[in-house]
Order: sequence, then structure tokens, then C-alpha cells
Amino acid sequence: MTTILKRRCQQVAGTLALAGAVMAAGLSPALAQNVKIVGLMELTGTGATSGTNFDNGIKLAVKEINAAGGILGKKIDYVSMDTQSNPGVAKGLAQKAVDQEAYVVMGPVFSGSILVSMAETRRAELPNFTGGEAAAITQQGNPYIFRTSFTQATAMPKIAGYIKDVVKAKSVDVLYINNDFGKGGRDLIVKALEGKGVAVASGIAIEPGQIDFSSPILKAKQSSGDALFVYTNEEEAARILRELRKQGYSKPILGETVLTSQKVIELAGASANGAIAHVGLTADAPIPGVKKFDEAFQREYKTRSDHNGLKGYIGMYTIKAVTEKIGKFDGKAFAAAMKNLHLSAKDHPGILIDLSYDANGDIDRESFMTKVVDGKQVVTDVLPPVKK
Repeated sequence: MTTILKRRCQQVAGTLALAGAVMAAGLSPALAQNVKIVGLMELTGTGATSGTNFDNGIKLAVKEINAAGGILGKKIDYVSMDTQSNPGVAKGLAQKAVDQEAYVVMGPVFSGSILVSMAETRRAELPNFTGGEAAAITQQGNPYIFRTSFTQATAMPKIAGYIKDVVKAKSVDVLYINNDFGKGGRDLIVKALEGKGVAVASGIAIEPGQIDFSSPILKAKQSSGDALFVYTNEEEAARILRELRKQGYSKPILGETVLTSQKVIELAGASANGAIAHVGLTADAPIPGVKKFDEAFQREYKTRSDHNGLKGYIGMYTIKAVTEKIGKFDGKAFAAAMKNLHLSAKDHPGILIDLSYDANGDIDRESFMTKVVDGKQVVTDVLPPVKK
């Protein structure tokens, strides 16, 4: 055998050995150089609408980023796993994401699930983005948790101010879902309303997955409150709106984000008309980047995105921007760079709207007041960030 032929055989043998090592590690050679991001998503169960939209927004961003060359020259390998809207399942999947050596974890969306699962990502020092709004999520000093949505503590004063100054209600009934998300929202809207001098006439609790709302709506109808504030998940919100119309409720109906979302409008039909909500994100925002996203999402999924799709999309582009800022794939450095971060849409078009993160992982940006008119969500006002 000639020296050249012998050297060539040695090179081939080395390549095959490397490929075998990669396969033994459970990765294909093509994926070995990719960056792993894992989604913990509510793809079934009561959170399926929220989780599926969040997941689809992420996948759309991943498709665009990979087509443009990836992050620091690496393509994104994104895998989503179904939490079944179950906190226990979410916790187990978070550990699986750790075992798979994820660079960043996305989700869960539901507050009850992230409050349980984030202990696993924190132990592994993995950055973790969530759509959860419960104030408690970022009050535990977890340096690796980051919101894609407003905390309830940021959102509730905005809607409370609208109720006082625009609706001019002197008292409000609060109808909320009886879980971590709902109770946290109830506590903070009550605090915000009372801080504005608006009384809470009654608190009305409903259960997750509840179908019959005749009794709680009758209670609201018979109350002395000047308006009704609804804080539930999508399916419950749609059924509540239908029951409100059925019973002839004629006072203002207000909410936060979910109440005027695309899914609620689809499920509630004409009963959604007139509902008003403060939303952190909406595909109807009068912003060029958001309109471009809306068109791309509809081409990809043949339906419009709700706020969760936007959160997933912006979250993935935030990962890209921060990773390129630190110049490496390092979870600790990523988490440190997220503190007191400001990103502009001019420099990073994929984030769509200028945004900031504080030291706790809470996000701040413009938000919107919306109203359902003739079956469509209409933006009526643009509200500035809390900290300009």
C-alpha cells in the first residue's frame, strides 16, 4: 500500500470513528453542530390554545433564523414536548430538557406549570423563557427565568387606570379562574383598583375546565358593580362571554389579554363584541414588524396568531440577539446579559417592538387597549412602557 493510500485510509477511519461517537451520543452528524433549544408546551389539555400558539411562534422564528444562517453560524435544533397542561408532567419534561443538554428552555406558558418546572432548569443553570404572568414567577430570585409577557404587577395598574379614567366605574365585579394564574391576577387587580379609588363589589371564582357559567354570571348580573372584570383562560372566557350575552348582561366587560384574543373571538362569536382588554401583544398592533409577522404566521399555519404566538416568536429572536451579544453559547453568560437589557427593533427586527428586561427577568414594552368590534379585535389605544 502506498504512503498516500495509507494516509487516505487513516483519514476515512478517523471520520468514521467521529461519526460513530456522535451517533453513540444520540445525535445525527448533521445535528451535532446545532444548538439545542427545548420547548415545554401545553399542546393538549386546557392550555392547548396557548401552548400551540406559543410553540408555532417559536417554530416560525426558528425557520427564519435558520434560513438566514442560524445563530453564530449554528442552526437551531428545536424540539417541543407536550406538558399536557399538567404541572407534574412539565416538571418531568424540564428534567428531560436538562438531560438533553439544552442551551435554552422555552415554556411552559401556564403559570402553575412554570412555577413547578423552573426549579429543574434553575438547578441546571439553564435560561428559561415563559409566557406565565403570575407575579410569583419572578419574585423567587431565580436568575435564569425570563418572561415573554408582562407580569400581572405591570399589567393590572394599566387596566385599572382605564377602568377609572375611561369607563369611569366606581365599583367592579372580579370574575377569576381558581388557579395560581387567576388568584394572582385577582389579588393584583383588586389592589390596583383600590389604589385608583375603585371599589370591588364582589369576587366570583370559577374552576379550570368549568363549562356551566349560569350561576356565576347570574351573581355578576345581580351585583351592584358598574362593570365586570374577567380573568380566565381562553375556553372559559369564551363560554363566559356567551353566557353574559345569554343573560342580557349590559354593563362594560373588561379583561386582560385573553378576553379579546383571536381564539376567544372565534369561540364566542358575536358574544365577544364589545369586550375590552389590555393586551401586551396583539397581531393587530399598528406596527410594521407585527404586520409582517402576522402575514408570515398566516402563510405558515393558515390561521392568525394570538398573543402567545408573538411571545414565542419574539422570545426566540431575543435568544438570537443576546447570544450574538455575548458571542458564545454559555447559559450563565446569557442569563447575566439578560439583566437590565434593552433591545431595539431597529437593531434587531425580529423582536418587533423595543423591549427591556429588569434585574428580575420581567419585561417592559409598549402595550395596547383593544375592543372587539364586528368580530374583530381593534386597537383603540397604544400605552407607553412603564419605564420610558
